[in-house]
Amino acid sequence: MPAPSKATVLSSSDAVAHLASYQCLDGLSVNDLMDSRVHGGLTYNDFLMLPGKIDFPASDVITDIRITRNVVLKTPFMSSPMDTVTETDMAISLALLGGIGVIHHNQSPESQAAMVRAVKRHENGFIADPVVFSPNHTVADVLDIKARLGFCGIPITETGCLGAKLVGVVTSRDVQFESPETLLGEFMTTSLVTAPQGVTLAEANQILRSSKKGKLPIVDNQGRLTSLLARSDLLKNQNYPLASKNPNSKQLYAAAAVGTRPSDRERLKLLVEAGLDIVVLDSSQGNSVFQIDMIQWIKQTFPKLEIIAGNVVTREQAANLIAAGADALRVGMGSGSICITQEVMAVGRPQATAVFAVAEFASKFGIPVIADGGISNVGHIVKALSLGASAVMMGGLLAGTAEAPGEYFYHDGKRVKSYRGMGSLEAMEQGRPGASDQANGKPGSTKHIPHLSSKSHENAATTRYFSESSAVKVAQGVSGDVQDKGSVKAFVPYLHVGVQHSLQDIGVRSVSELQAGVKEGRVRFEIRTPSAQVEGGVHGLHSYTKRLYA
Repeated sequence: MPAPSKATVLSSSDAVAHLASYQCLDGLSVNDLMDSRVHGGLTYNDFLMLPGKIDFPASDVITDIRITRNVVLKTPFMSSPMDTVTETDMAISLALLGGIGVIHHNQSPESQAAMVRAVKRHENGFIADPVVFSPNHTVADVLDIKARLGFCGIPITETGCLGAKLVGVVTSRDVQFESPETLLGEFMTTSLVTAPQGVTLAEANQILRSSKKGKLPIVDNQGRLTSLLARSDLLKNQNYPLASKNPNSKQLYAAAAVGTRPSDRERLKLLVEAGLDIVVLDSSQGNSVFQIDMIQWIKQTFPKLEIIAGNVVTREQAANLIAAGADALRVGMGSGSICITQEVMAVGRPQATAVFAVAEFASKFGIPVIADGGISNVGHIVKALSLGASAVMMGGLLAGTAEAPGEYFYHDGKRVKSYRGMGSLEAMEQGRPGASDQANGKPGSTKHIPHLSSKSHENAATTRYFSESSAVKVAQGVSGDVQDKGSVKAFVPYLHVGVQHSLQDIGVRSVSELQAGVKEGRVRFEIRTPSAQVEGGVHGLHSYTKRLYA
């Protein structure tokens, strides 16, 4: 090919200015990309975002998002309310890392409430309702609190009640070598450092640092206990700066799922008493009279409780739940790795198209949407955010971590954990009369709550799929196993840094800037053909090792 003549070669200095001669930016706008009449329904693998300009470090990227009308998190990560994904350990760990875990309801109401209570008690500012004992309580009582709630630093008052005169404190060191029958009054620590009622949190924290004590009781002018501060919370603040906390109480946010049946109203009352902040109405098809009635009842009964409704995949579904009073919407139907709803029921929608359609509509009313399902990697998370999702809800991506319920076992030489869809027959059989509750680390148990009743309970899986009254159970999910991913305390930071680097490549400094750029047409997209998807993955190698982070 002959070289162009000098007359046709433009000056290099005019390269940027020459871009204005093109009618549009390179690539596709989001509206062109998501035109179903042209491209059909799209999944996350069907498209890419085009790179922008980098003029800032990835560490500057802000990932703060709003998951409901009134709750803001520092990372866009949520765990799914599945009995092989989220119980106490996952909910606490994810909240400490800036996300939130939604505790499943395929268990008794009492067990679920105990898990919510454990999350709320894990980290506090001023503890307004501390566990309090009297001198006549025993070491056995302290050990019981340790087993159920995970701590044993307990203030002692004359009557064993908050508001009574403080007379001592008992810590784990005090009870180590005492018999269970020993009265606390015989060995409790009586030389105490306290702070006066009305002290600010910053002042109290400084007193706690300088005193080198584990607990700081807050007392009124007559020496009566009014609240408590814990040194362990100072350490958590230092180690987990992104932690998802209620700005008023400084406690971790707690979220849990319930169904939409009459019995779920009684369940929800127990959860609210335990300190629940966010309730997720768990249904595979959220556009039902059951869910609409439930939303309206919750708004009347617990007006401060945040409601995430769903699941939905269309504007029409979303409209009914928004009108009923939902504070956020959960989007997805049949896109999870263990879900077969689209295959069996012929109902659902490709996830990328669903997220875009619902988010575009819900944003007009200030309602955040959560992309639930189909998330397999960091790229999928960023694509969901670009299409308007405020957060992503992950099941399979977090299953197999140390904090997920269940025990590890070996399958074909690999260390794995069980993972099942809530529409699987195995999940539908959980909790039925005569069925095993699978304690000792299996789904449905938690090491923080070893003594709960094993009575049968209404099955969350059958109510989620409207099949509790069906004589024949039709599975909409499968059971399997997933490979060991280690701890979420290493895995979730990898996801967070990955999102930051992705947004850096796109040339945006925050999730809000990403979504504004998409809406304004500055962030561009490209369709991926099947060949392009092969090209974009590992190919051409005889063998390889894929390490995601170090």
